[in-house]
Amino acid sequence: MWNFFAQSAPTGPLILPDSVQKANLAQTIDKVIHMDYREFFVNLAGDAVWIVLKILLALVIYFIGRWIVRRIVRLLDLAFEHRQVDASLRSFMRNMIRVIFTLLLTLVIVQTLGINVTSIIALFSAATLAIGMALSGTAQNFAGGVMILLMKPYRVGDFISAQGQSGTVREIKLFSTIITTGDNRTIYIPNNSIATAIVDNYSTAGRRRVDWTVSIAYGDDIRVARETLLEILRADSRIQTEPAPVVWVATLGESSVDLSVRAWVNNDDYWNVFFENNERFYNLLPTRGIHFPFPQIDVHMQQE
Repeated sequence: MWNFFAQSAPTGPLILPDSVQKANLAQTIDKVIHMDYREFFVNLAGDAVWIVLKILLALVIYFIGRWIVRRIVRLLDLAFEHRQVDASLRSFMRNMIRVIFTLLLTLVIVQTLGINVTSIIALFSAATLAIGMALSGTAQNFAGGVMILLMKPYRVGDFISAQGQSGTVREIKLFSTIITTGDNRTIYIPNNSIATAIVDNYSTAGRRRVDWTVSIAYGDDIRVARETLLEILRADSRIQTEPAPVVWVATLGESSVDLSVRAWVNNDDYWNVFFENNERFYNLLPTRGIHFPFPQIDVHMQQE
């Protein structure tokens, strides 16, 4: 019997008669008219007060939690410094700990507001998987940062050249390395690219060799040029005596004889020694009869 009615029931939208619609409308209006507005507003005020208290409690937890996170990071930083942990590792660990504790604080605040944390964690896990697949490069940058800290190709304070950029390493973060160039520009290099690239670290050794190429004219006395260059270098107290400065004939060019001048200095003195002695070479060599040649071509004309 019921199957018969179920099969014979219309499949389209249910349309109520006008009498039923009017009865429902009248019932709704009657409920509104006879509603206990005092009880309604009392309940509404009670719910509002409870919501405000939750928000205030969440704000209190946020500010206290943020202070605790900063304190924890500061204490760990002092502990690392006391144990003389490498500055690069301290910077990396400081950033990672700050991120972890900030996420925990966020979950506590969400739980305080009455939101189901379990559902958020499940949603966050699914989102993390999707984002991780989309942002695989970010994960590679994190892995690159770990490799940098383990292999230590450079540290905070080192002067390096990598990925076409040169500067002093200021900080090694979770996903990038920050360097400051000589003209005070800040460069962010992804850890993944720098971990797999060729890195020139100029700060590994305590000293560097300064190289100059000094070109003199054909016909000038090489012995006088060599003695003059060595005299200039020996007069500079920043240049080390062991190994001693040397001057060699490097190439016989088309328009000049090129002398290779080499001297060893401390890392910090490299550029000052290089630029200042360039000027001394230019000023003193001509007074000893040494000339700086211009590019020239000898043309021989033959009459027929």
